[in-house]
Amino acid sequence: MASTFQRGKVQLVFGAMDVDGDGVLRESDFDALAGRWASIRAAGDEEHLMAIMHGWWGTLAERSRDPESVTLDDVLTVVDLLGRTPDAVDATAEAMFEAIDEDGDGRISPAEYQRMIEAWNGSPTDTTAVFVRLDADGDGTVSRTEFVRHWREFWVGDDPAAPGSHVFGIPPAA
Repeated sequence: MASTFQRGKVQLVFGAMDVDGDGVLRESDFDALAGRWASIRAAGDEEHLMAIMHGWWGTLAERSRDPESVTLDDVLTVVDLLGRTPDAVDATAEAMFEAIDEDGDGRISPAEYQRMIEAWNGSPTDTTAVFVRLDADGDGTVSRTEFVRHWREFWVGDDPAAPGSHVFGIPPAA
């Protein structure tokens, strides 16, 4: 069962994915999010981003009470299962890393991270403070290893002080 903090983190992500703001996720929300993200990226990324978003949608819809509309509680049910499927969490982290690392150099720059968050949020967002937390070794970028660790902290962890708790921005009560 998700803690209050975990619920807050997931609610932050849910709110961004719920593009039309109707309180449930539908496949069209994932299409819109992928389209928003692709619109600020280099041409040719659309297919890759759509595949990632549809993968998420498929996983959530499959485990939802209504496969056409996924509630926050449905998402939390999936999140509760993630601690038992670390390989799935890491695979999702790898896919997200590839999507964020626009130039394929194996590192996420502050600009790449900011574009992802702004696409996710649908609005300009200052990501400086969060990026500094994610850059664990202080080299000015987030490596694949750092990102996978942070991704696990976000989806499976319950520590407000963990850098990964901030992958999608500052969560409530952090």
